[in-house]
Parts: sequence; structure tokens; C-alpha cells
Amino acid sequence: MSQPSAIYLLASGDSRVSANTICWPAQEAMEADLTRILKQNGYEVIRAHSVDPEKGHGFLDSQRAGLDAVSKIPTGAKIVIAEAVWQYSHHVLPALHFHKGPILTVANWSGQWPGLVGMLNLNGSLTKAGIDYATLWSEKFEDDFFLNGLAEWLTTGTINHDLSHVAPFDGAPNATNTAKIADALVSDLIQHKSIMGVFDEGCMGMYNAIIPDDLLARLGVFKERLSQSALYAEVLTVSDDEAEAVFQWLVQKGIRFDFGTDGAVDLTRDQTMLQCKMYIAAVRVADQFDCETIGIQYQQGLKDLLPASDLVEGMLNNSDRPPVTRAEGSVIREGLPIVHFNEVDECAGLDALLINRTHRALGQPLETTLHDIRWGDYDASGCCDDFVWVFEISGAAPPEHHIGGWAGSTSLRQPAMYFPFGGGTLSGVAKPGSLIWSRVYVANNALHMDIGLGECVELSEEETRRRRNATTAEWPIMHAILQGVSQNQLMASHKSNHVQVVYATSPEHAKEAMVCRAQFAQKLGISVNIVGSISTNGEVH
Repeated sequence: MSQPSAIYLLASGDSRVSANTICWPAQEAMEADLTRILKQNGYEVIRAHSVDPEKGHGFLDSQRAGLDAVSKIPTGAKIVIAEAVWQYSHHVLPALHFHKGPILTVANWSGQWPGLVGMLNLNGSLTKAGIDYATLWSEKFEDDFFLNGLAEWLTTGTINHDLSHVAPFDGAPNATNTAKIADALVSDLIQHKSIMGVFDEGCMGMYNAIIPDDLLARLGVFKERLSQSALYAEVLTVSDDEAEAVFQWLVQKGIRFDFGTDGAVDLTRDQTMLQCKMYIAAVRVADQFDCETIGIQYQQGLKDLLPASDLVEGMLNNSDRPPVTRAEGSVIREGLPIVHFNEVDECAGLDALLINRTHRALGQPLETTLHDIRWGDYDASGCCDDFVWVFEISGAAPPEHHIGGWAGSTSLRQPAMYFPFGGGTLSGVAKPGSLIWSRVYVANNALHMDIGLGECVELSEEETRRRRNATTAEWPIMHAILQGVSQNQLMASHKSNHVQVVYATSPEHAKEAMVCRAQFAQKLGISVNIVGSISTNGEVH
């Protein structure tokens, strides 16, 4: 039996020792703040797993560690999962299937070692698994929002967040033109089907990123399960001359490579040449299996064989990209992206497929990417009054999204704590413009889509530098304002660490594209929510 005043604390971490040890001080500081607040509320905090002095951290760093830790917790006890870092959800998720007590996920409001990203992934995974949980976040754990939410959870085991920004999509009955386009898109997908190339599922334990095959099959989408070892083997067949041609194409486009001499910490030309070979290999594998979309896991296994794939993924997602030929000499999908979903997030892949088909039909930009919902803050320079999100991904954003395009992009070495073999990002600052943002997710064994409108804004160089230095400066960054959605509302309702973004050529075209994609998804059988202010007929204000 657990004591009524006892709360058990868990901390899920990375599987990479370097990441866990570097990030541990931030986790320690967060746990100290959280423990202090819980004690002030009359609760004893029991850490359910110890700090390992030999490893230099106190994270759950494997599935077995999580199973063992939770097995020692009384089944009805209160559990707090505290996250100041990126974490692998499968370290803790499996054991929680058997727990009967209240579960609270908590993250510190910081972009440093993305705890917010880790918590959102865990929340999405818990949602897909059908495990009840509550969630909170705070910068200092002293604000009214956090303290009131914590008091509610300690009393009731639940937290009622403001979800007034989320409303079921009513089909937009007045939007008949887009409805006809959506009907044609559904008919084409169901008749001709689509293949999603999956280079090993379950990247970093992202259970929420795996769509069950039967749910995809109802849409006319099927997985081609590919091995990352097959991609590696294909890389070995690409000639140096072919890789050099890709590299020279990039140089002529104006991208800057931040080369150094020490491959342990610097980006080197050899690393980039291997990335050029991986790009060619990925395009050819996609063509070989007729995959409309592909996703490379790259965090496990492949990172120990090759440089990071982020530069590759950014190239794939761009319409203007280096040409890759078949054996007989024809160019593969000339002038079109090879739609890639980063970290093999199949929910993002399905969303990207719907975006690509919808935007082609409407003549809107095709380039799309997922980003992490990394953090957010108000503009410290005071030029922008709105809350501005930092959307950031590890390098895979297409250069068409960047200010200056290819010429405004830089390839910087991925941090060694994540990628020992190096490799460059495809980094840049996202250009201002109208956005549609969305997320496909699994809940109650069914597919759902949240979709809304937003704007990418241009902040000062000084403010951009502040935000990059507060997160991961090597990665591409987007300054995003979401229409009709507050900071806490997004955190409360979003079911993933990832958000999908795509530009439109004007606010009016963004509304049209959003409605058309919502109709497309709904007609396929996906439950759609509009996130933000809407009128009664589905038109966005």
C-alpha cells in the first residue's frame, strides 16, 4: 500500500550516454524545484529509480529500466513524470499500461534540452495507448497556472485545461469548390493507392509516430517496410563522381558549408560527400519501390554508420533539388519533392502526403516539413506583441522555407552528443508568410487531424540569435504565431512533439488550402478538428 501523501517521480531520458550526462544538471535543477513545490503541498516525493554515479545521470535509459522502476511503485500511487530533456517514450510507456493511479507529466518551460518536446511526445504516446494522464508545464513552478493545475491534480487526479480553441470540422458546407477538389483527391487516392516507404519504425521510441497498418489501409495508403541497412547498402553503390555532382549543384545554389578540420567536432567535406551519396541513394530507393513518401529513422543504427541524414532530408523535401537519374539516364521526379517525414514519423508522413496532393491541386507551395514544438516566448525586442513559438527541427527543413532559399541556408555540423559521425544540417531562418499547421495522430484506435492557420514572422537578427542560443543554434528555426491559439491551449491539446507546417501564397489561399485538406481528410474517414477561431460554417476568421 502506498502512503496517501507519497508521490513517485520518474525521469525518462535518452539512450545515448552522452546526451544523458550532458543534460543531467538541467534535470536535477527541475526535479529540485518540483520536489520543493510538492513538499509544500504536503507530499513526500519518492524517486522511483536512483541516480547512477557510474553513468553520471539518473534517467531511465532503457525499456527494461522503466519496467523495473514502475514495477516497484504501488499500482494505485500517484506518479509524476518530470522531463527537462528529450526522452525516449518507450523507456517508460510500456510499464504504465499496468498502472492504476493518477499520472502527471511535467516539463520545464525551457528550450535548452527540449523537455517540452519530450513531454509532448510522451503525451501523444499515452494518448495513442489509451492511458489516462494529466499534463503541466512551467518555467519556475511558481506561477498561478501551474500551482492551480497541480492543486487540481493532487485533489482529483485530473486537470481540466481550456480547450475552447478546438472544434470539430463541420465540412465547410459553403465551400463547394474545395469540396469538389477534395472528392477528386479522395477518388484518386482510393483508386490508385499510395506507398509509404518506412526505413525502420519507432525512431527513439516514438510510439505515437507509428500508424497501425489497418488504419492506413482504409485510406488507400500502404507501408513498404524498408531497412536502414538497405539504405546503407545503396549508399555504398553511389560513385564519388555522382556525389561530387550533387555537392557542386549545392555550391552553385549558394548554400554555405561550415567546414572544419576535426571531424569529431567539425563538419568536414568527407561527411558532406557521404550525405550527398545518401541523398542519391534515398531518391533511388523511393523510385525503385514507387514510394510517394519516405521516412528515414537515422537516430539508431544509421547514425553509427553514416553522418546524420538532415541535409539529405531537406534536399528531398524541396522542389528545386539536385537531379538524380535512373540507370537509363532519366531524372527521377524532376521538379518535385521526394516527400520525406523526419524521424520516420508516419503521422507526419500521412499529413505530408495529404498536403502534397492538396497543394498540387490548388497550385500552392509543395514544400512541407515537420518541426518540433521546441519552446516559445514573447519577442524580447518588443517589436512583436504576440507570443511567438520556436519551431525547430534537427536540420530537415526544405530551403524553400528559408529567407534567401538555398543561398540563405547553411550546413552546420550536428552536435556530437547526438551524432558521433557528424554530418551537416540544412539550417536557415524561416521566411515570413502565411502558414497552415497541423498534426495527424492516433487516439481511440482511430486517425485524427488537428489543423489551423498561422503566420511565420520575421524577428530581428538579435532576437533570432537569442532564440537559437536558447535552443539548438545549428538547426533551422521558424518564428510562428498560431491564429486563435494561446501558449497553454496548444500545449494542452497537441498530441505530439511534432507539428507539420506548409506555406500558402496569401492568407486567403491559406484558408482555402486548410479547408480543402480538412475536407480531403474528413472524406477519407479521418476525424478533423479546426484549431483556432472558426465561424459556424467552418470558415476561419
